[in-house]
Amino acid sequence: MQANVGDTLLVHGRTVGQHDKVAEVVEVLGSEGNPPFRVRFEDGHEALLSPGPDTVVRHHEKT
Repeated sequence: MQANVGDTLLVHGRTVGQHDKVAEVVEVLGSEGNPPFRVRFEDGHEALLSPGPDTVVRHHEKT
Protein backbone atom coordinates (compact mmCIF):
# COMPACT_ATOMS: atom_id res chain seq x y z
CA MET A 1 0.00 0.00 0.00
CA GLN A 2 1.43 3.35 -1.03
CA ALA A 3 0.27 6.82 -0.04
CA ASN A 4 1.48 10.41 -0.16
CA VAL A 5 1.08 13.35 2.19
CA GLY A 6 -2.45 14.68 1.75
CA ASP A 7 -3.98 11.31 0.83
CA THR A 8 -6.86 10.00 2.92
CA LEU A 9 -7.01 6.57 4.51
CA LEU A 10 -10.41 4.98 5.08
CA VAL A 11 -10.14 2.34 7.81
CA HIS A 12 -13.20 0.08 7.77
CA GLY A 13 -14.67 -1.06 11.10
CA ARG A 14 -13.69 -4.63 11.93
CA THR A 15 -16.75 -5.62 13.95
CA VAL A 16 -20.48 -5.06 13.71
CA GLY A 17 -21.34 -1.60 15.02
CA GLN A 18 -17.81 -0.23 14.70
CA HIS A 19 -17.76 2.81 12.43
CA ASP A 20 -15.27 3.49 9.66
CA LYS A 21 -12.49 5.96 10.49
CA VAL A 22 -11.01 8.55 8.14
CA ALA A 23 -7.45 9.80 8.53
CA GLU A 24 -5.29 12.18 6.52
CA VAL A 25 -1.67 11.22 5.85
CA VAL A 26 0.53 13.97 7.31
CA GLU A 27 3.89 12.17 7.00
CA VAL A 28 5.15 9.10 5.15
CA LEU A 29 7.80 7.32 7.22
CA GLY A 30 8.48 4.37 4.91
CA SER A 31 10.48 4.46 1.71
CA GLU A 32 8.81 5.19 -1.64
CA GLY A 33 5.40 5.95 -0.13
CA ASN A 34 5.15 2.77 1.93
CA PRO A 35 3.97 2.50 5.57
CA PRO A 36 4.19 3.41 8.32
CA PHE A 37 2.30 6.70 8.05
CA ARG A 38 1.73 9.47 10.55
CA VAL A 39 -1.97 10.26 10.22
CA ARG A 40 -4.46 12.75 11.65
CA PHE A 41 -7.98 11.50 12.33
CA GLU A 42 -11.08 13.69 11.99
CA ASP A 43 -11.12 14.37 15.75
CA GLY A 44 -7.56 15.79 15.58
CA HIS A 45 -5.89 12.72 17.10
CA GLU A 46 -2.55 11.81 15.47
CA ALA A 47 -1.07 8.32 15.35
CA LEU A 48 1.37 6.06 13.53
CA LEU A 49 -0.46 3.66 11.26
CA SER A 50 0.64 0.59 9.34
CA PRO A 51 -2.58 -0.12 7.46
CA GLY A 52 -3.99 -3.60 7.10
CA PRO A 53 -6.31 -5.13 4.50
CA ASP A 54 -9.26 -3.25 5.99
CA THR A 55 -7.83 0.10 4.82
CA VAL A 56 -8.35 1.90 1.50
CA VAL A 57 -6.22 4.77 0.18
CA ARG A 58 -8.00 7.70 -1.44
CA HIS A 59 -5.33 9.56 -3.36
CA HIS A 60 -5.36 13.36 -3.19
CA GLU A 61 -5.97 14.92 -6.59
CA LYS A 62 -3.26 17.37 -7.59
CA THR A 63 -4.48 20.72 -8.86
